[in-house]
Amino acid sequence: MKLAIMQPYFFPYIGYFQLINAVDKFVFYDDVNYIKGGWINRNRLFLADAVRYITVPLAGASSFEKINKTHVKTGDEWVKAMLSSVAQYYGKAPFYKPVHGLLESVLTSPNANLATLARHSITAIADYLGMATEFVQSSTVYGNQEKRGSDRVIDICRIEKADEYWNLPGGRSIYCSDIFAQNGIDLKFVDVSIKPYQQNSVDFLPGLSMLDVLMYN
Repeated sequence: MKLAIMQPYFFPYIGYFQLINAVDKFVFYDDVNYIKGGWINRNRLFLADAVRYITVPLAGASSFEKINKTHVKTGDEWVKAMLSSVAQYYGKAPFYKPVHGLLESVLTSPNANLATLARHSITAIADYLGMATEFVQSSTVYGNQEKRGSDRVIDICRIEKADEYWNLPGGRSIYCSDIFAQNGIDLKFVDVSIKPYQQNSVDFLPGLSMLDVLMYN
């Protein structure tokens, strides 16, 4: 069985979905610490003729708090502002209507915490693309929060009876294939492919949120 484990990111880039598509089961690592300045509550779009962040505002975020214990700022002012900004600069994109509707459905759904919102942003796109990958949350299944790093990843693979653990290219500097091999697991990495497509910019801008990809494809 092919398994991947990643923190839930807010409308991540296409490589994240290529990882999802490569595995049978995808674990949202939602009970690890929130990372400030990362991708958990923000991503990038082409807005106002430049690459800019769309950011989910948080209530008292801390790097010492788990993602699933980090709360989104109450009120809908930021939701309206984000939807308006995307509508203004993507309104003429060929697939604007269904993708903006997808964004709106995620932002206006009840979200108990940041992990819920980020996870929903991913599963909504996976459903939109017809992906068959099974999703699970690390906080609800494994009961091994005391483990860290590779030890916990390998333990989750053991529980799931996974013989392949897949990761994005950045994981090459984190994981050692020998340690996984000693536990009967083949460590693999997705060869992320970002093909140019027509955007609302003069030069192609790779690695934007998957929302940008879907607006034009």
